[in-house]
Amino acid sequence: MPASPEKNLVTGGAGFVGSHLVDRLIKSGEKVICLDNFFTGSKENIEHWIGHPSFQLINHDVTEPIKLDVDRIWHLACPGSPIHYQFNPIKTAKTSFLGTYNMLGLARRVGARILFASTSEVYGNPKIHPQPENYNGNVNPIGIRSCYDEGKRVAESLCYDYMRMHGLEIRIARIFNTYGPRMLLNDGRLISNFLVQSIHGKELTIYGNGNQTRSFCFIDDLIDGLILLMNSSNIGPMNLGNPEELSILQIANLIRNSSIKKLNLKFSKELEDDPLRRKPSIDLAQKELKWKPKIMFNQGLEITREYFQNKLDLEKINN
Repeated sequence: MPASPEKNLVTGGAGFVGSHLVDRLIKSGEKVICLDNFFTGSKENIEHWIGHPSFQLINHDVTEPIKLDVDRIWHLACPGSPIHYQFNPIKTAKTSFLGTYNMLGLARRVGARILFASTSEVYGNPKIHPQPENYNGNVNPIGIRSCYDEGKRVAESLCYDYMRMHGLEIRIARIFNTYGPRMLLNDGRLISNFLVQSIHGKELTIYGNGNQTRSFCFIDDLIDGLILLMNSSNIGPMNLGNPEELSILQIANLIRNSSIKKLNLKFSKELEDDPLRRKPSIDLAQKELKWKPKIMFNQGLEITREYFQNKLDLEKINN
């Protein structure tokens, strides 16, 4: 007799990363409960599953407890872009602490394995490059980004305490910059900013001198890594990201060179606590999961540009 499908809870399941994970789980024959309060998530991202027998959508805020019967919890709920998490920093901190506390409590009650989506921001403005998992970071605990950075750090701590005290099965993924279709057009992050500006033929805005570096992982590669980590025996923390490191200026020039419109650069004041360098060490993921990104930045950028172009064209038609 075949085993019954896993019952998965995906918090933040209508968001950018969450909705891609929902797609992958349902396509692999599993059941999914998608939990989202739609602060940054969008029904549009998961509407193709509404009515499907393996899918359930619940409008719920993770800062409030919930009782569900599930086998696995993918805890992704938390605004990820500075514009959104700084909009209400107290709410962001509550989402990280109370949301994770509630999901860990649920996991303990029903005996579920839980994967917590942490972030490269736990490393802050790093003094070690690239950033390995055993680096404790250089985070400003009182800056404007601390609601997110420190929120994720305390959430990791909670996960480990639940594991130590209650024997909970945890997995912690430290997610580095990720991009791809379903990113919000107005999330204020580098890729979405540059692509929207380039499609409109506007200047590309660079904060600071443009020498800061980032390492961008395409969404499909990240989902591969998350699923491999959840199915592994490694508790983490584990970096998941693409070590292809590019400066902001290099990314701007790639977008300029591939645009049919002439684009100029506009330099603005650097952002507070903006990390100067960001690159994951993925040695652990390669060793433990046999995982590494397959999609290079140029290829992923074209797919993302096409998505943004279609979204903007639709908006124009509807308006």
